[in-house]
Amino acid sequence: MTTLQALIALLGSMLVGGAIGVVLRSRWAMLLAPGVFLVVFELVRVRIDGPTVDVINLSNVYGVIAFVVGRGFTGLLTVLPMVVGAVYGSALARRLGRSIDRTLVSPSTHRIWRGTRRIAAAMTALAVIALAIVIARPAGTDPILAADGNPDPAAVAELTQVRIGGHDQTIMIRGANVDAPVLLFVAGGPGGSEIGSMRLFDAALEQDFVVATWDQRGAGKSYAALDPSSTLTLDQTVRDTVQVTEYLRNRFDEPKIYLAGQSWGTIPGVLAAAERPEMFHAYVGVGQMVDPKATDRMFYAETVDYAQRTGNIDLADQLAASGPPPYANVLDYVPSVFTGEPRWNDYPGRSAATEMPVNLFVREYSLVDQIHGMGAFFDTFAVLYPQLQNIDFRVDVPVLQVPVYLMQGRYEARGRAVLAEEWFTDLKAPTKELIMFDQSGHRALFQEPARFHDVMTGTVLAQTYPH
Repeated sequence: MTTLQALIALLGSMLVGGAIGVVLRSRWAMLLAPGVFLVVFELVRVRIDGPTVDVINLSNVYGVIAFVVGRGFTGLLTVLPMVVGAVYGSALARRLGRSIDRTLVSPSTHRIWRGTRRIAAAMTALAVIALAIVIARPAGTDPILAADGNPDPAAVAELTQVRIGGHDQTIMIRGANVDAPVLLFVAGGPGGSEIGSMRLFDAALEQDFVVATWDQRGAGKSYAALDPSSTLTLDQTVRDTVQVTEYLRNRFDEPKIYLAGQSWGTIPGVLAAAERPEMFHAYVGVGQMVDPKATDRMFYAETVDYAQRTGNIDLADQLAASGPPPYANVLDYVPSVFTGEPRWNDYPGRSAATEMPVNLFVREYSLVDQIHGMGAFFDTFAVLYPQLQNIDFRVDVPVLQVPVYLMQGRYEARGRAVLAEEWFTDLKAPTKELIMFDQSGHRALFQEPARFHDVMTGTVLAQTYPH
């Protein structure tokens, strides 16, 4: 659902509620209309798979989030305005003399009750209006200013939609000089959006690069492009990565660009670099993924060990019941993968301030984008992650024809770090370098942004950019 569609849903629900109120000529419409709608809504969604539409699961925090961003947000856009519409529709019917309601209480009590209803209806209507105003708030990105405080004509700062793979996908492009080398950043996930992180933590990069932060299909501001999910495949994501690269090369008249991936983004990143090496100055991997299934199973073993060491019987029983991954249901990854690793891999530099929920609260996201930022992670992860279970770069990608830079946090979990080092050791590339970030874990570029900027300019750019 886009912002425009959200506003249409809100207005349409209010009109439907109003029409039902007029037809039924009763305040019962304010319960009947949304009640029938919710039943039909759930019945229609039975045939659709996805964490935000499946059977409600409130057993863990991720299930609660899936409920809120799925049914909860839909309820705000439909049920609340439908109730308001039904209240005013039934009132209109009564004013026209068609109401069959008869009060069975005293006149004074009836006046008090009627006044209370009017206040409640007015407050609810104001809440719907306020919601519409917040939803309509446009997203944007601040201009890059020159020394005089005005937008720099040599710079680029925009949120743009590009037709990629037959779908409109959003790219944030920012750079102090349009003639600077171009850096394409592919975020983690699947389904993750890092536009906010780039604005909050790595803004210095735009002084030396034209930084293109891409919300992949089904993620963040490109969440509406998820459907039809049957065509969202790993191969298509790699083709999309190549097409985004071609767009950037043509637009900025650059024969080659830099490609950086983080976490899941390293998978299409490596595969795109392997397929079209002539398009890239270098490949940069942060929190490099190599074999997702092996990683998840190492995480599972680490979490089992943690549960036994700490005497967490409930967690141990939950892990025993689920068994080792992979899993068919994305929420089954919660105890061992999503929440397990932070328990046994805590370190001084870990901070919730650099994690995804925080980075959604920037001007570049509208309210709908912010809601979808979490829903996209669940729904897109559920589509793409099962397709990664047979990947092993140690076997599949033994050679890359571009310079390779792996930037690893010293506190990266063993399930990723060991496999990344094994792949890197045997990898054949024109040049390769493994660079350690001493205060970081999986998200080194956001946990140590100043060092990431220094490495990108002082090492990667200095060694690979011909100018």
